[in-house]
Amino acid sequence: MNNQTGSGLHPAVKFFEGEKSLVLTGLLGFLLAGICGVWGMLNGGAVAPDGDVLKAFSFNAALGIFLLSTAAVLPFSGMGKKSKGFFRWSYIVLAFYSYFAETVQNFRGVNPRFVQNGTAFDVAVGSIFTLVALLLVLFYGFLAIQYFRKKAYLIRPELVFSIRYAMIAIMVSFAAGLWISFNQGRLVGLHGNIIWLHGLGFHALQALPFVAWLTERQSLTSPVRRTSIHITGATYLLGLALTGWQTYLGNSIFEWSLLPVLAAGCFLAALVPAILMLRQKNFIDKSL
Repeated sequence: MNNQTGSGLHPAVKFFEGEKSLVLTGLLGFLLAGICGVWGMLNGGAVAPDGDVLKAFSFNAALGIFLLSTAAVLPFSGMGKKSKGFFRWSYIVLAFYSYFAETVQNFRGVNPRFVQNGTAFDVAVGSIFTLVALLLVLFYGFLAIQYFRKKAYLIRPELVFSIRYAMIAIMVSFAAGLWISFNQGRLVGLHGNIIWLHGLGFHALQALPFVAWLTERQSLTSPVRRTSIHITGATYLLGLALTGWQTYLGNSIFEWSLLPVLAAGCFLAALVPAILMLRQKNFIDKSL
C-alpha cells in the first residue's frame, strides 16, 4: 500500500524522521542530568559561593525533554531540507553551549545567569549565555511560524493543528523566561514563582500533540477530532494565562484561591479528551 499524507493509514511523514542528531543532543541532556543528580545525592547540590548542581540537573533534563519533543514534531513543519537543517544545527550548537554554561559553571560555584563577583571568564560565559537564550527564542519563533502555513497543515492536519496550540504555549514559556531574566530571578512578590509558568508552557509540546495522535487512532469524524484538539489547546492556554496572572500578583500557584483553582481546572479539562479516548477499545493500528 502506498504511503499517504494526513490521516492516511501510513503517513508519509513520521515522528523524529531525519532528526537523529537532534535526538542525540536531547539524550545528552539526560546524561548530564544523571551526572548532576548522582553528584547531588552524594555531595548535596550547593557549591560555594553561588553554584547549585541540582539546578543544572533540572535544566539539563528540561532542555533534553524539549529537544526530544522538538525532534518529534520538526518533520511536520513543512520546511525544506536547507531550512530544516539550518534550524536543527543552530539549535544543536546553542544547546551544547547551554549545557556547558549551566553544568560547568554550577560545578564551579557560579550562577551562570546572574554572575556575582565572578572572574572575567564567568562574566563572559554569562553574557554569551544571555545571547544564546535570546537566539533560542528567535530561532524557535521561526520554527513556530512554519506550523501556521498551509504547507505544514496538509501533512497531518489534526496533528499540526495541535502543534499550533503548543507553539503558542511555548512562546508563553519563552516570555516567562525573559521575565525571569529582566526580573533578575524567578521570584515575584511574596510567593510568586515564574518558573512554574516557564515549565508548564513547554510541556504543551508533549501533551497537545499526544491528544491529536490519539484522535488519529479513533474512528472519529474530522469535526469531532478538531473539537477535541480545540478543547485541549484552549483550556491549556487558559490555564497558562491564569497561572501567569497569579504569578504576576506575587502569589503562589499552590494556594487555595480562585485563580489557582481555575488554572488547575483548566489543565484537568485539557486531559479529558485524552482520558476519554484512552478508555476506548477501538484503536486503529497506524504507524507513527
